[in-house]
Amino acid sequence: MGEDCGVNGDLNANLRCQSTGDPQLDQAVHRWLTWDKNQWTRAQVESLLAEAQFDDLRTRLCGRMSFGTAGLRAPMGAGFNRINDLTVIQSTQGLWSYLSRYFADFSSRGVVVGFDTRGQEESGCSSQRLAKLTAAVMLSRDVPVHLFSTFVPTPFVPYAVKKLGAAAGVMITASHNPKEDNGYKVYWCNGAQISAPHDKEILRSIEEQLEPWSASCWDEELVESCSLRTEPLTQINSCYMDELTSLCFHRDLNRSCPLKFVHSSFHGVGHVFVQQAFQTFGFHPPIPVPEQKDPDPNFSSLRCPNPEEGESVLLQELSLLLAERENARIVLATDPDADRLAVAEKSDGCGWKVFTGNELAALLGWWMFFNWKEHHPDPADTGSVYMLATTVSSKILRAFAHKEGFHFEETLPGFKWIGNRMHELSKTGNTVIFAFEESIGFLCGSMVPEKDGVSSAAVVAEMAAYLHNKSLSLDQQLHNIYLTYGFHVSKTSYVVCHHPPTIQKIFCRIRNFDGEGSYPKSCGGVSIVHVRDVTTGYDSSQADLRSVLPVSRSSQMITFTLQNGVVATLRSSGTEPKIKYYTEFCAPPGKSDMSSLEEELTKVTTALLDEFLEPERNNLIRRFV
Repeated sequence: MGEDCGVNGDLNANLRCQSTGDPQLDQAVHRWLTWDKNQWTRAQVESLLAEAQFDDLRTRLCGRMSFGTAGLRAPMGAGFNRINDLTVIQSTQGLWSYLSRYFADFSSRGVVVGFDTRGQEESGCSSQRLAKLTAAVMLSRDVPVHLFSTFVPTPFVPYAVKKLGAAAGVMITASHNPKEDNGYKVYWCNGAQISAPHDKEILRSIEEQLEPWSASCWDEELVESCSLRTEPLTQINSCYMDELTSLCFHRDLNRSCPLKFVHSSFHGVGHVFVQQAFQTFGFHPPIPVPEQKDPDPNFSSLRCPNPEEGESVLLQELSLLLAERENARIVLATDPDADRLAVAEKSDGCGWKVFTGNELAALLGWWMFFNWKEHHPDPADTGSVYMLATTVSSKILRAFAHKEGFHFEETLPGFKWIGNRMHELSKTGNTVIFAFEESIGFLCGSMVPEKDGVSSAAVVAEMAAYLHNKSLSLDQQLHNIYLTYGFHVSKTSYVVCHHPPTIQKIFCRIRNFDGEGSYPKSCGGVSIVHVRDVTTGYDSSQADLRSVLPVSRSSQMITFTLQNGVVATLRSSGTEPKIKYYTEFCAPPGKSDMSSLEEELTKVTTALLDEFLEPERNNLIRRFV
């Protein structure tokens, strides 16, 4: 299998020459054991080889990660398709190679590197270590690195990229994924996540130089001794909090606000930064959930570190007990890397209202435009104002735009599309005052072209304080918004599928549902009037049958517009083994019978799942709530 078989009885050499019976796998094992200098991940491969776990080895070593909607993301552990020291070094070498070709001034602009609080003891792998190795690769090629000395919210990295004029940024995070995962998110010089063609070119550059090019790549202590490494935290945090004041419209009201807020940082990075953001807005700091305010890579007090899961996660005992004890009416939760925000409000009757991402977007969109109008009374000024949303998110902003006269645009799923569109709009003198994705990702203003849970938490608090002064709750104001702009009732969920070929089979069946090349004609007995398939570029609503949104062949996404006004989308997740489904009933103003709207939507959603995804036949795991 390789050279050096059995030299001096060396166990590693014996393992390297042990054949698996598969030449491709033999070569992959040899490369791993030759290149990997991490004793824990080397030991994992050696153990699998000694135990003849060849299928597991093949899964780990005979494929590579690719850039999805949030960069590279995978479980931590040994393997070329996992996040570990070696794959991060390889990725950074490829990133260096591409950036050095693209930017003539790369060696002066440098890169920003940040990290969250994740870690896995059995792999000797932590976000901080991976960030230091990322920096070491760049420093070994004399590239300046702005490496944060401690964990930071994900939006701090793109904010720093723009503020410092860096060529790119890397954030080591898996956001709200399970504790086993980590990730490598890359930002371009405009502060937005990388998109085509940069993602493909970086992958190509990675594959051109897989072997670590020097021992320096493994030297995490290089960041302590190299003069090209700077620490940007103090400057960036100060600039961020100063700029955050541009989103604060009622500081005097905030100072006297009687409302109390509880905040959970979900064992992640958010606690310190949300406390500072509240103080910047003139509030008393929110009351932290003490068991969840400090970093814990095991997320010990949570069933799941994803606040997107709504009531089953957000309204767990710790947050509610604290809120009840402190008489706090609002619970805020940032996900582990603080780029998402979940909100719950104490109901006047009993219980708590957990807002969906679409409902929070309706409130935040209304709030941002309400305050923008206060400072820009001339109606002509709305001509340069935009709001953005991903296409699987609520159409409520479209209703706002139609009535108020500003612009609204949709993008493909993933904030990288929003961030890059923001950059394009800014070049023509336009301003994005709000953007969101339904998975509780919000951006108020245009401080940073990325979703931001820290700034959003402060903005929600100010909105709640203002409404409270008007004797209104968030939920009551949401109802007022729907009365004005039309009720938008939505459902979002998913099924889990760990077998990619099954996902391919499901979407292939949908594209040939009523014969070859024929999409479904109805759903739950309701006629389908339009079909848009951005995977293939088809859109039946367009005269040329071509999708206006960019074609995205790397993932699956089909949208159905039904005769009754329901819009339904099926898509494969870019970060998790899931097929997500989204349905929304967009009612015109005046139609406010919520029970009939929800009944109709439930009927279509159930049919979408049962008829098109066939969970039982395809062994899909339904979402547990």
